[in-house]
Amino acid sequence: MSLVEARDLYRLYATAQGTAVALQGLSLDVRAGELLVVFGPSGSGKTTLLRILAALDRPTAGSVRVAQHDLRTLRGRALLEYRSRTLGYADQHYTRALAPELTVRELVGLRLALHGVDRGERNEAAEGLLERIGLADRAEAYPHELSGGQQQRVAVAAALAHRPQLFIADEPTGELDAANAKEIYALIRMLARDAGATTILVSHDPGAAAIADRVVQIRDGRVSAEDGAAVVNRGGWVRVPGLEEGARVRGSVEIDVEHARPTAAERAPSSGDVVARVANAAKAYGRQHVFSDVSLDVRAGAVTAVTGRSGSGKSTLLHMLAGLALPDAGEIEVLGRDVVALDETERALLRREHVGVVTQGGDLVPFLTAQETVELRVGDARRAREALAAVGLAELAQQRVSRLSLGERQRVAVARALAARPALLLADEPTARLDEENARAVGALFVHLARETGTAVVCATHDPALIAHASVELPLASLVA
Repeated sequence: MSLVEARDLYRLYATAQGTAVALQGLSLDVRAGELLVVFGPSGSGKTTLLRILAALDRPTAGSVRVAQHDLRTLRGRALLEYRSRTLGYADQHYTRALAPELTVRELVGLRLALHGVDRGERNEAAEGLLERIGLADRAEAYPHELSGGQQQRVAVAAALAHRPQLFIADEPTGELDAANAKEIYALIRMLARDAGATTILVSHDPGAAAIADRVVQIRDGRVSAEDGAAVVNRGGWVRVPGLEEGARVRGSVEIDVEHARPTAAERAPSSGDVVARVANAAKAYGRQHVFSDVSLDVRAGAVTAVTGRSGSGKSTLLHMLAGLALPDAGEIEVLGRDVVALDETERALLRREHVGVVTQGGDLVPFLTAQETVELRVGDARRAREALAAVGLAELAQQRVSRLSLGERQRVAVARALAARPALLLADEPTARLDEENARAVGALFVHLARETGTAVVCATHDPALIAHASVELPLASLVA
């Protein structure tokens, strides 16, 4: 018996260049209790499918049912009931699900509290889940006191605490190293089985297949393969049921590093100079030590990969270089300026004028278009268009950020930083939302930028596809369990 039934799903979005297609005739059944893993490249339609199943979006054409619910017609109270009771959702940006003012016990029991479960019962249920995920001793901790892997475990437990019929996990290990990712996959399988939840897990990580009952591949908005049996679907122009005769929509895009080529005036005269320096830096949050005695010279024209397990301090080190965090001990210099000695305004000016920060796409304004997002940073429409073309988003330049897939938002964040031609570019897990092909292309793009402009690029990553492009690697030893 199928819990999820999707038939001939289409999802179209209007753009200045015409109509873009996210789904083009996707059909999929998921049996009750099944754990389905969905793979596919960035922009293939995975996130759009999940948004439709979460009733956060509606298909342009086709039908979709989850249990007894027709998701095309849900409105009002029925829609709220579906999202709060039938559905459990673990977002790839797991920190969004963790209210910073709540303890771990309160976070895991939050959905039960919203359902009216009394305090004693929900605390007992939360503590039982925390025991299952190995965090019983952290029940009174707050999210900022946990490592990335621990935060993700809490987010998964919180999403399954109310025993939903359908559990959706969107890239749940995108920000984690391989060892933590393996633990999260095992945890998802265990907790989903305990809850009796039908599970759909979207990922780029081949390791996710180890826990799957079934694997499907999505490409160009359709199922292209199932358990290794190919269903060939070519990209390009497609005809959509319900559109007027002759209407056409365009499929996926590719990254093109040639659009990142700078003008002669933008090229740095030399490479190899020290752009930023970290000397004997140490950082702790409360009693949790992140790292100590870290030193690094960041040179112009080079790509540096900061590696290590989740919780080892990769993001913290990038935040220090950006002046968003300060060390407890040691020195941080950027372009010869002592970052620690600068006040908050001076650090902000240094970032604006000389530093590009590539986030994981979570800070983008949803109602702005991709073009407006990049142009807001550089104030130049031409450079914004070129940067978007460099990351393969030329055809989606006029699309609102809220309509983009998470992988496409990631590339918008890369384009925003590239367009400013910074002296120092800091990229925090820039390929976490991308398939291997696009991850390698982004790595090549960073190398191209560094060589052509002299930009110093620092990436916090555990992605082998990106590490392979680095000329320098700084491994950080994890001090956080």
